Amino acid sequence: MTADHLQTKLQSALWVGFGLAVVWLLATLGPILAPFLLAGILAYICNPLVQRLCAKGLPPLAAVLLVMAAGLALVVVLVLTLTPLIREETRQLVERLPDLLGLINDQIAPWLKEKFGLRLKVAINPATVRQFISEHWIGVQGLLGQLLDSAASGGQVLLQIVATLLLTPVALFYLLRDWNGLLARIEHIIPRRWHAQSVTLAKEVDAVLAEFLRGQLLVMALLAVYYSAALAIAGSDFALPLGLITGLLIFIPYLGFATGFVLALVVALLQFAGWEPIIAVLVVFGIGQVLESFILTPYLVGDRIGLHPLAVIFALLAFGQLFGFFGVLLALPASAALLVGLRSLRGVYLASRFYTET
Repeated sequence: MTADHLQTKLQSALWVGFGLAVVWLLATLGPILAPFLLAGILAYICNPLVQRLCAKGLPPLAAVLLVMAAGLALVVVLVLTLTPLIREETRQLVERLPDLLGLINDQIAPWLKEKFGLRLKVAINPATVRQFISEHWIGVQGLLGQLLDSAASGGQVLLQIVATLLLTPVALFYLLRDWNGLLARIEHIIPRRWHAQSVTLAKEVDAVLAEFLRGQLLVMALLAVYYSAALAIAGSDFALPLGLITGLLIFIPYLGFATGFVLALVVALLQFAGWEPIIAVLVVFGIGQVLESFILTPYLVGDRIGLHPLAVIFALLAFGQLFGFFGVLLALPASAALLVGLRSLRGVYLASRFYTET
């Protein structure tokens, strides 16, 4: 074994060890890194807008503050819109629960027995439930508040929430302000023999992420408008919050659609207007799924990512385990970037002597 070959083996072992150390560090510091990763994704999305404002003569600091203020205003509008509607929806759902029990006893249970021979009987008296809710609703609200206070007193959950709320905008500000400088520093430390290949790989990652993230945001907005309008036309109560929730959660594959569908189905069931609201919800979400899968996502997002459904599920679980709820949000864009690297490694492997030699 020559000295050069031994040195190559040693360098490979060091890089493998470095990669394993990075993976271990990410797994260990996952909850701490979540706000920084979220800020990185937001900075990547917002940076083109900052650059456009700077190109029009606005100072960089003013452009960053303007973009962050616009984002904050959007979040505030969403919170102010959704919070009262969700609170009112919860109150009405609780009030209508006794009627739902009566519907099950009087209509659904006889129909199931007649059609399928199934015996379904709700043992709880609806009148008793209605009386209990009217007498204890204030107490239930107080109990929920006590439970939230108790959960917060544990410290860990509250600390993570506060840290995320505080650190994400701070990290976002510095990332947006120093974005070009950070990229230049990263490019400068890349070994010269790997520089061209690394820059090419980074451009491929940028193309995939840009197509996915910006296209996905447009898909979310269009679906939020569609579900809100379609549910309103179908006569569904709380069409606006249901449409906004479904559209915003579409970013999380499977979970977003399932959450919106279940909530809309529960609302339709509690309207007690026969089968029409339930059928309307099924039609609206069926059309929405076709619209998302065959029209919006292929044309606005494209097939550049190419993740298998099982890979999507694994990515959601893995990133959720590492970084919590925000890991679920970051799973697909991060997986898209990793996929570009894996494709490059596959090309190197297929061209290597280890693979080609018989």
